[in-house]
Amino acid sequence: MAKIKVKQVKSRINRPARQKRTLDALGLKKMNQVVEHEATPAILGMVNAVRHLVTVEEVAE
Repeated sequence: MAKIKVKQVKSRINRPARQKRTLDALGLKKMNQVVEHEATPAILGMVNAVRHLVTVEEVAE
């Protein structure tokens, strides 16, 4: 399965609680933090929900 890198590029301040929970579920706690995940439908759905706060990059294996 493909891997993706997700980086938080915008602040979580003044965001709805649901978006904050989604960032927590992705493992993003701080600005500019990068996490790597498998590109499963569940992860892609979470990334889509906070797409205005993160950038996504595919990892070449």
